[in-house]
Amino acid sequence: MMDSEIGTAIAVSTTDAIYIRGKDLVQDLMGKVDFTSMTFFHLRGRFPTDGERTVLDATLVAVMEHGLTPSSITARLIYSSSPDAMQSAVAAGLLGAGSAFLGVMEDFAHILQDGVLAIQAKKTTAEDFARTTIEGYLREGKSVPGFGHHIHRPDDPRTPRLLQIASDSGVSGMHAELLGAFGAAMDELKERHVTVNATGAVAAVLSDIGFSWKIVRGFALIGRSAGLVGHIAEEQERPLGRAFWAMAEENVPYLGERPGHD
Repeated sequence: MMDSEIGTAIAVSTTDAIYIRGKDLVQDLMGKVDFTSMTFFHLRGRFPTDGERTVLDATLVAVMEHGLTPSSITARLIYSSSPDAMQSAVAAGLLGAGSAFLGVMEDFAHILQDGVLAIQAKKTTAEDFARTTIEGYLREGKSVPGFGHHIHRPDDPRTPRLLQIASDSGVSGMHAELLGAFGAAMDELKERHVTVNATGAVAAVLSDIGFSWKIVRGFALIGRSAGLVGHIAEEQERPLGRAFWAMAEENVPYLGERPGHD
């Protein structure tokens, strides 16, 4: 429910100062607060514990880069077309954070958070919730969020590392435990090992440090923005956009008619 009072509690500027959630940007934050802690503070209104900061930082690093993916290729293509507007290239790349790439962490965080609430209310167990949820997806012929990867098999190397960092930092909780139940149930139902990808791990660790599933995708955007700027920096020095275009012209045949030709 929204507060009936109109206004914002995030920031305000005066002629000689900027205040963010009650802190003076220049005197209290600049040079004293790292970017990850500032991100947490900006969203939550308090600074993170050491464990929360460590997990959030590891998450942002984990999602920053994954090579020539749809988002980075798109950013490079748009930059090569519009080099005077870097923001357009970054924005275009971020539009790729959807139901197939990056954005799926939002879907799985929603599942995990609903599951933990049901378990806490003693309406189900982790094992039953995981099995029932997966069976529902499989019955409808849908991919289960947080599982599978076209490169990382049998395991996504980022997943165990993120979970270990959360555990070592003392902030691993019921969402990570439920992720484990999902992994076991998936392997049993599929009768083979299925990769728990990084988006599944991110969903679990961010849920365990208290972020709503509704904002989880935002961290993919924050981390990947930095990665896209890196790709654009390389595009400036070593262009690939034109090469991608040439590859498409060479390898994608025209299948339509050619009037006047046999």
